[in-house]
Amino acid sequence: MSTLLLKNGTLIDYKTNIFAKKDILIENEKVIEISDEITKNVDNIIDCTNLKIIPGMIDMHCHLREPGFEHKETIETGSKSAVAGGFTTICPMPNTKPTPDSAIILQEIIKKAKQVNLCNILPYASVSKGEKGEELVDFEELKKAGAIAFSDDGMPVVNSKMMREAIIKADSLGTFVASHCEEKAVAKGAINAGEVAKKLGVEGVLPEAEEIMAAREIVISETNNVRAHICHISTKTTKNMVRDAKKRGVKITCETCPHYFTFTQDEVLKTLSNAKMNPPLREEKDRLAIIEGLKEETIDCIITDHAPHSEEEKNTDLAKAPNGIIGFETALPAEIMNLVDKGYISYLDLVKLTSYNPAKLLKIDKGSIEEGKIADITIFDSDEEYVYTKEMIVSKSKNSPFIGKKLKGKVKYTIVNGRVVYENK
Repeated sequence: MSTLLLKNGTLIDYKTNIFAKKDILIENEKVIEISDEITKNVDNIIDCTNLKIIPGMIDMHCHLREPGFEHKETIETGSKSAVAGGFTTICPMPNTKPTPDSAIILQEIIKKAKQVNLCNILPYASVSKGEKGEELVDFEELKKAGAIAFSDDGMPVVNSKMMREAIIKADSLGTFVASHCEEKAVAKGAINAGEVAKKLGVEGVLPEAEEIMAAREIVISETNNVRAHICHISTKTTKNMVRDAKKRGVKITCETCPHYFTFTQDEVLKTLSNAKMNPPLREEKDRLAIIEGLKEETIDCIITDHAPHSEEEKNTDLAKAPNGIIGFETALPAEIMNLVDKGYISYLDLVKLTSYNPAKLLKIDKGSIEEGKIADITIFDSDEEYVYTKEMIVSKSKNSPFIGKKLKGKVKYTIVNGRVVYENK
C-alpha cells in the first residue's frame, strides 16, 4: 500500500463545485480523503502551495501515429507528451497503418498502450474498413474489443447513406461516431480561402467544406433522434448551426481545439506550415465565434487534435506540407491565456470543458476528484511564464506554431491511477 498526500493546493472541481484550498490523500490508485487539512503519516507528500489541482485532463481526439507512422510519433512518445501536458486520458484516432478496423488490430494498440503504462489510452476504431468509405466495420465486434467510439477522422465519410447507418448503429450500442466534416468537392486547398491564401499564392479551402458536412450530421441526428459528434469545429456558421440544433433538442455534440480560439489565418504568414491544419485556421470572426461557443456551452469540449509530423515533412512547400500540429503540451497554457485570463470562462468552466464533459461524452467514470474515485489528477502553476522552445518539446515531432511564443501556465505534476507519471519541479 502506498500513500500520497497533496498539501495546500487549490482544488478546482466542476462536478462538486469546489474552488478552495484542500489537502487530498491518495491511497494506491484512489482518492480516499479530501479535507481542509490532513496530517496523517504518508509515504510521499507533494507541496502544492500556489498550485491548482484539477481532474486529469481528457483529450478525446488526438493522433499517436502507431502503427505505421512511427517516424512521426509512437504510443510511447505520444504518451510522454500527453502527460507532460497534463492529460491523463487520451483517445487516439484510427488513421494509422493498418487502421484499427478489426478487433485484432485494435487490441494490439490497446496492448501496446498498457505496456507503455503512462496514461489511459482509449482508442477509436474506424467507421469504414481501411477508412476508404466503402464498407462499414463490424461495430459490435470493435465495441466489444475496446473501441471507445468510431471515426474515419482525416477522411470524411462521403456516402450519406453509409454515414446515416453508422451513426444509428453506434448510437444503438451506446457510443457515437465522431465526424470529420469535410465536403471534398469544395475542400481542395492548403489554408483557409481568403486574403492570406491570395497573398501566399495558394489555393484556399472554403469554409463551406466544413459547414455542408456538419449540416448533414445535424440532419441525420435530428431526423433519427440519435447522437452524432462533430470533430474540431472552426467556423462561425458551424457553431451557429450546432447552437440552433441544440436549442431544438437535437442530440448533437461537438468539440474544438486551442488553435481555433488562439490564432487566425494570419498565423500562417508567420509560421507557414506549422500553422497548417485541417480544418484550417479561419478569420477573426470565426475565432471569436468559437470563444462564444465555449462560453454559451454550444461547444461541449476542448480537444488537441495532436497531429505530429516530422520536420522533413513539414519543411516543404505550403501546398504540399501535411496538415496538423502537435498540441498536448500547449493546450493548457492556450486555454489559460486566451479563455480564463481574458475573462471569457472561469476555471470551473475550464474543468468542465477539459475533464468533466469529455468523461460524460465518453461515458467513463472520470472527470472529477472525489473520495472513492480513481486518482487521475493534473497539478499546474497558472502564473508561471516562459518562452516555449523546440528543446522543451517532449513529443517526437516539433510542428507547433507556439514555438518561440511566450506562454503562461505550466503543468507541474500529472497523476494517473494514483501514480505520479510526470513531474516538472
